[in-house]
Parts: sequence; structure tokens; C-alpha cells
Amino acid sequence: MDHQLISVVVPVFNEADSLETLVTEIRQAAQDNDLNVEIILVDDGSGDESWPTIVTQAQSHPSIAGIRFRRNAGKAAALMAGFAAARGELVFTMDADLQDPPEEMPRLIAKIEEGFDVVSGWKRVRHDPWHKVYPSRVFNRLIGWLTGVRLHDHVCGLKCFRGEVIKELCIYGELHRFLAVMAAVKGYRVTEIPTLHRPRTHGVGKYGSARLVKGFLDLLTVWFLTRYRWRPQHLIGVAGLVTILLNVILAISAWFGVRGPAVLLAPVVVVWSGFTLIAIGLVAELVVADRPTDDLYNIAERVGWCATQEGAN
Repeated sequence: MDHQLISVVVPVFNEADSLETLVTEIRQAAQDNDLNVEIILVDDGSGDESWPTIVTQAQSHPSIAGIRFRRNAGKAAALMAGFAAARGELVFTMDADLQDPPEEMPRLIAKIEEGFDVVSGWKRVRHDPWHKVYPSRVFNRLIGWLTGVRLHDHVCGLKCFRGEVIKELCIYGELHRFLAVMAAVKGYRVTEIPTLHRPRTHGVGKYGSARLVKGFLDLLTVWFLTRYRWRPQHLIGVAGLVTILLNVILAISAWFGVRGPAVLLAPVVVVWSGFTLIAIGLVAELVVADRPTDDLYNIAERVGWCATQEGAN
């Protein structure tokens, strides 16, 4: 393969037990496939020995750099910090739990070379508990239905991007699940390939059942930002008009003592009030989406070549 620089961005949160193995596997995959790789480990406010481990790795290998947040800011923020520091023509994202094998990197690169801008891994055979697998399948289908970007596994941590793509992506909160969608909306070519998935051997999963509710709300945010960001009144205004209309019909029915329509409409008005609150939340998302990315995280220290890189945060 050619010697273009490849950046591997790894968000880290309490993954001290797996970091040394992960770095070894990435470096071995690079050596076996003649890849020029730099590794950026972003410590998202870990409470274990993750940062000392990152420091040791960075001091041992000049191709490794580390960034440490002052507090936990979330995976999206960690990715944004890593993207800001990345110097590669290609940029990989990879979780630190060892479930996505670095040996898959050449296959994703080969797909990029076919003319795609983003290649996502697809855990076709997934080694996770059923209560994570089946809700994830439903969630992925829902993403495809609402956004038109149909992938089997949007949330797979293993992805490869052309360098110019990540410079145009802005994610916050928990929008890291929608990186492929955000890229596709900007006109980049997105695809996926089946990749190996290994059982978890270190640590515990960072996401519980509450992520389903949060994930659905984040999906609404992405749908809104990608379809109505420049015309929010087309959605929110319609919701307001329908709310007004329902309330007028309800008031007229009550005034003339017509109980039937009033009884029928009362629950509808209550439900539509919930939609109104969601609309208010979407307006807030518009405000948040335009804030500077520097507000996403607060860097405490850097190590390795990243320590001297200008404008890394």
C-alpha cells in the first residue's frame, strides 16, 4: 500500500486494561500491511489508570499521542478532539474495548479506494447480549427510514473517513452514532462492509437501556437538523398551527356544550402539547448546533506529538 498518513482516533473511558493490547494490535496491523499510522488516544475523563497507560505508550512510540479531558465530556466530544488533532489523509475511528479488530483496517481502506468517502463497519455476526443486539437492529432500521441513509450498523465504532470529511463534521452530545448520516447529508459517498466482531474481554459496556430513549431523541435531532435546519418554521410552524386549531375546536365545543368532540379532542390536545415541547427542544438543538466546538470539551493535558501541535483543541 502507499504511505499516506492514516490517523486512528480512539476515545477512551476507563479502558486501562485493554489499551496496551489495542496499541499493539494497531501497530502490528500497520506493520503487516505497510501502513503509515498515527494513533490518537483521547482520555474522556477516565477514573482508572487509562491516562498513565496512554502516557507510557506515547513515550514509547513516537507515532502515538494522547489527549486528556478534565472531565467526562462524552464520546462525541472525544471524537471531535481527536479529529481536530488528526493529520492523516484517512482517519479511522475505533473503540478501545478490543471488540473491533484493527486487522480489518486494510479492508476498509480498500473500499475507500473504490471511490467512497466513508466506510462503516458492519458487525454482521455480533457477540453482544440479545438485549443489545435486537434493539440496535430496530434502531438502525429506524435511522434508515427517517434519514434515507440505510446501513445495517450505524453505531459500529469502526469507521474510515477521508480526511476532508471529518473537518466538516460537527457532533456533540451523543450524535456520534450518526456520523455516517451527517457525512451523507453533506454529499459524501457512504457505504459499509461486514467486519469481524469479538466478544468483550475487558471492562463493561458503557451504555445501558436508557440509551434507547436518548438514541430516539438524538435521531429526531439529526432528522430535524438534516432536513429542516434552514427552514425550521416548515416543521415547527405546522406543529404550532395544528395545536392552535385543535385548541380552537376544543374551546368552541366546550362553549356550546358539545361534549362529544371535546371528549375526543382532549387527549389529542394533551398529546400534541408533548409534540410542542419536542419542537421547543429542537429549536434549542438549532442553537446548540451553531456553538463553537471548543465548548464541547476542556483539555487538561496532551502527550506525544499532539502536545506541541498548534490549535489541537
